[in-house]
Amino acid sequence: MSVATDYIEIAKSKTSAPWYKTLILAVMAGAFIAIGGALATIAAADLSGSQAALVKGAVFPLGLILVVVCGAELFTGNCLFALPLLNRDIRVGRALKNLSIVYGGNLVGGVLIAVLVVYSHAMGGNAAASVDIAIAKCSLGFGDAFLRGILCNMLVCLAVWASVAAKNVGSKLLAVYMPVLAFVVCGFEHSIANVYYLSAGLMAQAELGLSVTATLGDGLLFCLLPSTLGNIIGGALIGVAFWAVNRVAKDKACAAPAAMDKSDSDKGE
Repeated sequence: MSVATDYIEIAKSKTSAPWYKTLILAVMAGAFIAIGGALATIAAADLSGSQAALVKGAVFPLGLILVVVCGAELFTGNCLFALPLLNRDIRVGRALKNLSIVYGGNLVGGVLIAVLVVYSHAMGGNAAASVDIAIAKCSLGFGDAFLRGILCNMLVCLAVWASVAAKNVGSKLLAVYMPVLAFVVCGFEHSIANVYYLSAGLMAQAELGLSVTATLGDGLLFCLLPSTLGNIIGGALIGVAFWAVNRVAKDKACAAPAAMDKSDSDKGE
């Protein structure tokens, strides 16, 4: 079986699962990504520039690794549904239902971890780093966040695709690690990670009694909304590309017997 065939079967299973199962797995995925975000923030709190980016990139993949290995439901990965949709293996209504439930569950999981991290004071003296991240994300232009969202989910969906091709846990870890490290180091925008970063930063800002420089409205408009739209398009592009490749392969396979039949017919004549 090809990777495309395997992924189509996974997509069928995802879109036919009971809504409550999908929701629970989505909350888990949002929490896993948020834990990766918290780890990245703390690990790089005293660093700057490329050093901070490399450290964040080195540890943040924990989130997607947990998602892949534990079988949780992540919105960005499910944007690969473009492939089975174009192949007419799943219905549009079921795909949209899954994506809606998963996005909502991811939001809940990300905010929940942010609440626990901030109000448990787990970050200690590094809490201000969360505020700095939120301020930077609220300051993104809509276009920048949108384009970075496309780039991010191209890498995430390639990681998911590679993990489907992997046959054991060790190879799945390797398949996921480098693409995720790449998008973090490059500063691309992951919408579900942004749920944690924005929530933690806004709550830490209030908890520390700092003057308001990051606002929920700016976070939603200039970070979460454009990065979500970009993630959808980035994932869809990868899905369409793999659908086209596998469609071409299928067409060639179908064309070969037809050519042979014609050749045999000519010989008979």
